[in-house]
Amino acid sequence: MIHFKIYTTVSELPNSWDGLPTHDIFLKTSFLEALEQSSPNNLSTYYLCVFKAEKLVGIAILQRVQMYTDDIFRRTSKNGVKRIAKQLTAKIVKGNAIVVGNLMHTGQHGLFFLQKEISQIDYLIKLNEAILQLSKEIKKQFDKKIRIIAFKDYFEDDIIHENEDYFGNHNLYKVQVQPNMLFDIPNEWHTSDDYIAAFSKKYRDRYKRARKKCNEIKLLELDLEAIKDESTSIYELYENVSDNAGINSFKLSQNHFHMLKEHLKEDFKVFGCYLNKELIGFYSLILNEDKLETYFLGYKQELQHKYQMYLNMLYNMVIYGIENKFKTIVFARTAMEIKSSVGAKPHTMHVYLKHTNNFIANTLLKFIVKYMNPIRAWQERHPFK
Repeated sequence: MIHFKIYTTVSELPNSWDGLPTHDIFLKTSFLEALEQSSPNNLSTYYLCVFKAEKLVGIAILQRVQMYTDDIFRRTSKNGVKRIAKQLTAKIVKGNAIVVGNLMHTGQHGLFFLQKEISQIDYLIKLNEAILQLSKEIKKQFDKKIRIIAFKDYFEDDIIHENEDYFGNHNLYKVQVQPNMLFDIPNEWHTSDDYIAAFSKKYRDRYKRARKKCNEIKLLELDLEAIKDESTSIYELYENVSDNAGINSFKLSQNHFHMLKEHLKEDFKVFGCYLNKELIGFYSLILNEDKLETYFLGYKQELQHKYQMYLNMLYNMVIYGIENKFKTIVFARTAMEIKSSVGAKPHTMHVYLKHTNNFIANTLLKFIVKYMNPIRAWQERHPFK
């Protein structure tokens, strides 16, 4: 008999959770516990276990997200049409949503099941039952109706697309979102010299110019105590970049970085950029099996151009990935052009979603999703010979 149970804290999870061969740190209890203790104020995480008799055969991450205008739009616009679009968007998406996956990071980090033990359709049926149950519990406990349900971030070759009939039957429609930028590291590369040698002359010269501009900046890896000591500065730098994004669905808590370091230890790296002993930028990485996941970063906007801080951070990430023998660097979405200039390639992603209000047409919701996560025209760069 297949059945399920929803848990509200990591401490309640069965020991068999970490025993599943997920090969994804974002589904491990070390990460989930850190997230639980440093979650954005508007986000709550629930943990689904699917059992076959007494055996754990599937898991899922379900996040309740409370989206309100101040969270979604950090900046106002003087453009009248844009203001109207923002007001319409906020009216439709504000409120409570259930997201299957981790809203805080690009990629499919929400689902796993044992294909030899349970079929995908049976797993999805239990997942749907869990979403309905959780929606009722949220209504009962918080008096909040779930307005949007979303399954996030699937590559085109993900097996979940084999069950498009399931999504159609539950009025969840498929929409393309911004691509995930991935850098697959060639097996023959072992050092930064291999990376630099592969550039065409134009991009090798660009690399040298960027590196020269950041000569004054000292790069240091921060341990747990250093992250705690610099927590205020780190958060301010994060806000500088995050608030400038215009559209957001969450805001990190101030203790997020040191909680991740405390729980993930050497699988979470924070690097600080110092100018005259002042922290002017940082970037973070998550070591996820053979993938290097780029995480949140921040910098002083007024120094960004002079020192080409963002571009140099991207170079640093690539070199770290090469020297530490990762197969892939996950650069996530946004800033696709500059990421392609250091070697990343776009990989198409899709989400499935629906609005629970039948009066709101799918076409309108599709417009809203594309407005909040537009597939912008951009020029892919080809930096290698």
